[in-house]
Amino acid sequence: MNIITSPEDMQKTALALRRAGKRIGLVPTMGFLHEGHLSLIKLARRQANVVVLSIFVNPTQFGPNEDFSRYPRDFERDAALCKAAGVDIIFNPVPEAMYPAGYSVHVEENALSKGLCGASRPGHFRGVLTVVAKLFNLTLPDVAVFGQKDAQQARLIQQMARDLNFPVTIVLAPIIREADGLAKSSRNTYLSPAERREALCLQQALKTARRLYREGERDGQQIITAMKSGIEQIHSARVDYIAIVDRDKLQRVQRIEAPILVALAVQIGKTHLIDNLTLPEDGLSNLPE
Repeated sequence: MNIITSPEDMQKTALALRRAGKRIGLVPTMGFLHEGHLSLIKLARRQANVVVLSIFVNPTQFGPNEDFSRYPRDFERDAALCKAAGVDIIFNPVPEAMYPAGYSVHVEENALSKGLCGASRPGHFRGVLTVVAKLFNLTLPDVAVFGQKDAQQARLIQQMARDLNFPVTIVLAPIIREADGLAKSSRNTYLSPAERREALCLQQALKTARRLYREGERDGQQIITAMKSGIEQIHSARVDYIAIVDRDKLQRVQRIEAPILVALAVQIGKTHLIDNLTLPEDGLSNLPE
C-alpha cells in the first residue's frame, strides 16, 4: 500500500495508472474509518483495479462554530484498516497543499444544496463540492463510491459530475448501521453512554415514517408531525430538520406521489447526527424492521 501526501504526486501516479490501462476507484473520506467506510472500499474493489482512499479533514466544509478542530483523527489506525481491506493508495494531503496561499476558486451548486443540511450549514456544500472536484482531478477515478447516509451530499456530487462533465461513475452504497440500528458515523464517538442510547430516536422516527407509509399515509406533514413527536420525548434531542423531499430534486413535497427521501438531522447533546430513509424502499437506507 502506497501513502501519498502531495497533490502533484497523486496526480502523476493517477495519470501513470490510467496510461497503464488501470481502472481507478476512489473512496473519499475524512478518516477515523469505521465499517461504513470499509463497505465503500469493498464496493470500489469490485469495480476497479486500483482503490484510492483519501483521508482529508476538509476545513472548508466546516462552519466557524463546528467541530473541525476536534473531529476525530487516527491516521495509524486508519492506515492499518486500509491495508487489511486491500486499499492500494492512501491520499493524505494537508490543508496547505489542497488550499495554497491565494486559493480563490470554489464549486457552488444553487438548487439542490439550499434545503436540508444546506439550510442550516451555509457554505458547507460549497466546501464539499470544491474538495470532491479537486479529488476527482487529482485521483482521476473511473468510479467514486459514496455512502447513502449523506444522501444530500451524494445527490449533489452526482449533479456536479453530470453538470461539469467529470468522466466518473458515482456509485451509492447502503447505510451501514450498528446492531441496534444507529447509522455508523465517526461523530458517534462524541456521544456519552446516555446520549448514545437516546440517539436511537433518529431511526425510531424513520421507522414511524415507514410504518405510516406502509399503512397508506401519504400526507407528508402528518408523517413529519408523528416523527417529531417521538423525538421531542428525548431529553437531549433537538430537531434541526425533518423533511420529506423528492428523491431527485430534493424539493419538499406535501403529498407523497413519487419516490421520496425522508431525511432528518437531530442534535443529540452537542453532536449533530443525520439519517434518512427512501420510500419506496430501495435497500440503500438499510433500516431494520
